[in-house]
Amino acid sequence: QVQLVESGGGLVQPGGSLTLSCVASGLMFKFYSVSWYRQGPGKERELVASIGRGGADTNYTDSVKGRFTISRDDVRDTAYLQMNSLKPEDTALYYCNAMWRGFFYRGQGTQVTVSS
Repeated sequence: QVQLVESGGGLVQPGGSLTLSCVASGLMFKFYSVSWYRQGPGKERELVASIGRGGADTNYTDSVKGRFTISRDDVRDTAYLQMNSLKPEDTALYYCNAMWRGFFYRGQGTQVTVSS
C-alpha cells in the first residue's frame, strides 16, 4: 500500500520558519518526481514547488522563490519543504504528490498557519 505522510506543519508567526516532511512508503521513491501543493482558505490549489528524480531539477512558484527550498533524501524516502520568511498568505493545507509514468499519489496534508 502506497502512503505519503506529511508532517511539520503548525502555527508560526510572520517571518518564522517551518520545515515540512513527506515520508513515502510502498513505492520506489527514487523514481518519482515530487511536488508540494497548497490550498489556502477560499483559494484554489496551487503548485508550490517540485523536484525531479535525483534532485537535479527544482521549480518554484514565483511567490515563494527565495523563501522556500524543496529537497529530497532518497535513502530515507522523504521529501522536504523548507519554508523561511513565512507570510500570512502562506497559510494553507500543504500536501505532497509523487508522480512517475502515470502513477500518481497524494498525501493527506499538513496545515500551516502563519499568524501573529
